[in-house]
Amino acid sequence: MSFLATCGSVTPFIGLLGTVWGIMDSFHKIGVVRSASLVTVAPGIAEALIATAVGLFAAIPAVIAYNYFLGRIKEMISLMDDFSLEFLNIIERAYGS
Repeated sequence: MSFLATCGSVTPFIGLLGTVWGIMDSFHKIGVVRSASLVTVAPGIAEALIATAVGLFAAIPAVIAYNYFLGRIKEMISLMDDFSLEFLNIIERAYGS
């Protein structure tokens, strides 16, 4: 569960870091070439979009899985609590207090 929670919360930031890196690379190329043409800017922007997509591709399934398993765990806890209360009632009725 902690792995899923970490992936769900950290991977978007890793994608954002890749996005910033790609944009910085584009600005650097603009400075070197001294031209803001599409040929100069496109590779860095493409890398930025891919980094964003990869970050989301990892984060979204992790969050979905985390929420699914958390719901299942809460359901199991509730069932165990109900069982323990019923069991204690049965023991109390059988042996009295």
